[in-house]
This record gives sequence, structure tokens and C-alpha cells, in this order.
Amino acid sequence: MRIVSTGLVLLTAWHVFASFLWIYPPSALRQLPPDGALSSYMLPLFGQSWSVFAPEPINGDYHFNVRALVADDAGEEVETGWVSATDVELSMIKNNLFPPRAGIQAEELAGNYKNAWEELAEKQRAVTLENHTDDEWLTTLSEELDEADADVDAESYIGIDRMATAYATQVAHAIWGDEVVAVQFRVSRQNVVPYADRNDPNAQRPDPTVIRPGWRDLLIEPGQNEDRFAEVFRAQYETYLKGMNR
Repeated sequence: MRIVSTGLVLLTAWHVFASFLWIYPPSALRQLPPDGALSSYMLPLFGQSWSVFAPEPINGDYHFNVRALVADDAGEEVETGWVSATDVELSMIKNNLFPPRAGIQAEELAGNYKNAWEELAEKQRAVTLENHTDDEWLTTLSEELDEADADVDAESYIGIDRMATAYATQVAHAIWGDEVVAVQFRVSRQNVVPYADRNDPNAQRPDPTVIRPGWRDLLIEPGQNEDRFAEVFRAQYETYLKGMNR
């Protein structure tokens, strides 16, 4: 019993210390744990920050939208409307005392995508807006980005484009089924009403910044459970629609 108690005390002490290091502004203290140990422990379950407070609080929100090309009975490709994966996921956590972490995945993905996209050179950004629907589209996209500007490393962008396309593929399959032949995602960020205008009853939020890459061939990552994702997301999508129609 004493061994168990001692182990629990040590685990609690480590958790408090790790949380302190994670929340506290970056410093040499973060080098105390072995390389990668802190992030591996904190993410994805215990990740948190104080970014809702001054001096630089969160001042906008992100959205990740998906649409698809779907083959109809005649074999023609039909373009669907846009679906906000962000709104569907957020509906999981609204009025929920124990919100699932799955409720913020699309929003985080949108933020990470926008950050990576903005690090590209102007000519590289133009490349991302083109359609890439061949079987080797990731390789083609990578080569075209290097050709557009060899001085800017696009490796990070390729990784996030791949992640976004794989996620968009899952969303599309969950909503429109196996007849999906290509997907497109749209990322946007919209700031809140400026602080200086907070007391103006007629104040409007600024227009959103929108990034809309071209169409992408479907991407299914090894080991991902498409059926389980579709089961969860489709049910939540239908719940979301019912809430919108009330």
C-alpha cells in the first residue's frame, strides 16, 4: 500500500510540474525533462495555454469547410455544397459538461494550415490554389512548390496539406458516402470586433481571411478507421442539422 501511495504522490508531483512547465512562458526550465518527454506527456490529453488572457488574447476564430465531387447515377461528377466541419465538431462540446477533444480538431487543423500556408512564398501560394487530382498529387505538389521558389522550404506545408486532405476525405466520405471522387477544403479566420469598438452597437466583425486550395485527390492514411469516423461524424452532422432547423 505504501508503494502505491508513493507512486501516486510522485505521479501527481510530476503532473503538476509538467503542467507548470507547459503553461509557463518558454524558458530554460523546459530543458529539464528529456527531449520530447514534456510534449509527449502533455499532448494530446493535457494540452492547455493561457492565450485567452492578456497581453495577447485570442481575437478570432478559425473554420474548416469541406465540399466534394460526387459521381451520380449517370456517372457525372456533381459538386456538393460546403459543410463546416468546425461547426459540426463544436456542436459536440456546446452545453456539454464533459466535452470530447474531438470537438476542436477541425479548428486546430485550420489554424495550423493557415500558419503553414502563410510561410510560403507568393508563387508557392499560387501553386497550392491549383487542382491536384492525379494519383501522385502529393509528389507533384511538392515538386511544383520547389520549382516555384527553391529558397523557401515547403516540407512543413506539404505535411499540413496532406493532413487537411486526409481529414477532408474522411468528412466527405462520412457525409456523401463512397461515391466521392475528389475533395476541396477551405480555411478561414475571422477576427472579433476590435476592442476599441466594443461599445459600438453597430460594430461589425471584420471580413474573414479565406484560403481555398484547389481540388485534391482522395487521401486515406494507413491505419485510420474510416468507418468509425463516419459513424461518429455523420451522427453529429445530423444532430447539428436538426439544431439548425429548429
